[in-house]
Amino acid sequence: MEQCVSSPHITHLEWGNLEIEGNHFKDAKLFPGGAREWDWRETGTRHVPGIQPADVEELLEHGATAIVLSKGMLEMLQVCPETLQMLEDRNIPVYVLQTEMAAKLYNDLRQKERVGGLFHSTC
Repeated sequence: MEQCVSSPHITHLEWGNLEIEGNHFKDAKLFPGGAREWDWRETGTRHVPGIQPADVEELLEHGATAIVLSKGMLEMLQVCPETLQMLEDRNIPVYVLQTEMAAKLYNDLRQKERVGGLFHSTC
């Protein structure tokens, strides 16, 4: 039987702080087997036009079979159409939600599949 690497659990969320299994982040990339700070400067991400395909690529490289993208607490973060198209082309389900809703869905999904997520904990 193949060992399934689970996606980490979001244990606490408040403005400016995500807690993932004891680690604290402002913005986070979560994927099967781990989590790390999401540094927008790596891909030139801004609120507009939003989450880049390159932001999501790392999640897929870690084996994510579904993706949750958070738009921020006040839903100010957008998602580039190219990002959604890339996921559609690969038949990867994607969910784009306000951050608190995204965290709840992510925690539900992680119990049954290899989910990845990008979480923005402020605006």
